[in-house]
Amino acid sequence: MSSIEIRTSHKDDVAFLELVEQLTKELAERDGDEHGFYQQFNGLDELEVIVLAYQEQRAVACGAFKPYDDKTVEIKRMYTAQSQRGKGIAAKLLTQLENMAAAKGYKTCILETGIRQPEAIRLYEKMGYHLIPNYGPYVGVENSRCFEKQ
Repeated sequence: MSSIEIRTSHKDDVAFLELVEQLTKELAERDGDEHGFYQQFNGLDELEVIVLAYQEQRAVACGAFKPYDDKTVEIKRMYTAQSQRGKGIAAKLLTQLENMAAAKGYKTCILETGIRQPEAIRLYEKMGYHLIPNYGPYVGVENSRCFEKQ
């Protein structure tokens, strides 16, 4: 595998928007009728930091965070192109997001994923995230799993 380059970006970056579109399509297939509920919480305007992973000058993965409160960020829009999965790219992106959050003074990262994304759950557990009670709009949502890392 050629080397992966992580770059910061912005919400209007065409490469980011293309990856988010792929993510949205995949989640719509996995979540079915429940997709509309989740999509309302995935706007791009509140994202504070966006990172992209490039391989041979092509964006192959993305991730972002937005402030949740003054000490916590919420990890959002984590996605790796299907052809690039299983290569450790998502772990590199997540580490970069955690480091950037810490540099900005945040102490905690939280995130939500669905039970229909078992590979995401495995990644977050491997990266030291632990299951927490569902927060905010996900309270009482059976498909959601929420995680936290200090």
